[in-house]
Amino acid sequence: MDSTIPQRFFASDNAAPVHARVMEALADCNTGHQLSYGADPVTERCQSMFRELFGKQSETFLVYNGTGANVVSIAAALRSYQAVICSDVAHINTDECGAVEALTGCKLLPVATTDGKVSVDRCAALLPDPNFVHHVQPGLLSLTQSSELGTIYNPDELRSLCDFAHEHGLLVHMDGARIANAAAALGCSLAEVSMECGVDLLSFGGTKNGLMFGEAIVCRNPNALPALAFLRKQTAQLNSKMRYIAAQFEALLQDELWKENAMRANKAAATLTAGLKEFPELRWPVQVQANAVFVQVPLEWIPYLQRHELFYVWQPEQGLIRLMCSYDTEEQDIDRLLSRFREAAGR
Repeated sequence: MDSTIPQRFFASDNAAPVHARVMEALADCNTGHQLSYGADPVTERCQSMFRELFGKQSETFLVYNGTGANVVSIAAALRSYQAVICSDVAHINTDECGAVEALTGCKLLPVATTDGKVSVDRCAALLPDPNFVHHVQPGLLSLTQSSELGTIYNPDELRSLCDFAHEHGLLVHMDGARIANAAAALGCSLAEVSMECGVDLLSFGGTKNGLMFGEAIVCRNPNALPALAFLRKQTAQLNSKMRYIAAQFEALLQDELWKENAMRANKAAATLTAGLKEFPELRWPVQVQANAVFVQVPLEWIPYLQRHELFYVWQPEQGLIRLMCSYDTEEQDIDRLLSRFREAAGR
């Protein structure tokens, strides 16, 4: 990357700044003394907002980051002889440095996918004889919404997968790092693309949607998973100054800021996709459904593009790149990127 790389780029929605309303909420709660570990009024208000979204019986556990949310959720749901069925491109499988396996002792069973989404048939193929002690026993199905390839499970797909899992004694975990983008794209509530379909544990993402730090574990039936509270502490995910995570989520949920941010990011991805359609040289391995644009470009274009823009090359041999749009992506950013593509194409 050289000095010509712009302030706003397309590498990740994690790169975007903290939303102004979230930053204001942090400043507002930064006065006086408050009790620690969630025994403060800000966290209590935040918990009430989550219950309104996901059901009065649900309970939410605020944590530092997404990997922590995934690890704590899975550790609370499984024993060490059990396994997690997940997509082959799932974040827990490819991008968390083996955290789930190292910290829970549970094996991951990846399912081959073409669009980042698992199917009932391929999950069923991984179910062993439950009486054969030599095989690890699946106990959890983990889904990512929206997926690592930017695709979305609609409610019917989710219900089918959750029904399958529950029929075979599996719990369902959802990595919802970008659940806001999925819900906004489908025109659904957050619960309609998670808990109402049968998801038992949700890692609700905030940092990719305007927060400084912090994620939330939402549990549909906390009485069935009493270990959650203890594992959050044991895995160093219990924040003593909980109000600073809670204040951010309070701002994100207030007046559906989460949806506003997600819709802006999704719209930017759609606009970028429409602009890239002018290049017949490009290939589209997966449909753009949320705020991620995966596009296959001629290999010789990539060095030029990388000299001027920041993005990830997903599959170097195939020329597959990922362009992520954020809540603050503007038309001028898209126009600039399209100009770089024209230059790379020699137009």
